[in-house]
Amino acid sequence: MKKTTRRGLALLSVAALALTVGCTSLKTPATADVAVSKAAVDNAASAGGAQYAPVEMNAAREKLALANKAMLAKDYKEARELANQAQADAKLAQSKANSEKAQAAANVLQDDIRVLREELNRAQQ
Repeated sequence: MKKTTRRGLALLSVAALALTVGCTSLKTPATADVAVSKAAVDNAASAGGAQYAPVEMNAAREKLALANKAMLAKDYKEARELANQAQADAKLAQSKANSEKAQAAANVLQDDIRVLREELNRAQQ
């Protein structure tokens, strides 16, 4: 065989392998993606996401439910996409909840400092 023929066959083999791997990944169950998203939704709920970021929590829960339905329908590409969206919404809800709780703690500290200053001013007079 000529070098160019071997090279052409090698390139064709690599292209076929890449195509096969690409198509296979779309048909593989997105179980891990859905599981990671469920954990993210649970973490956001534990962080107070439902209280501090209800819109994002509802979106995350809805998308996770749709991802589970897509898994049952064996639409793994859709399940993966919805799971990733649910995870993003859950992380946003968790971040908002953490931010709100930190802001509330900072407000309490500011109030405590104000009260202490007032007491110091009274004691000095």
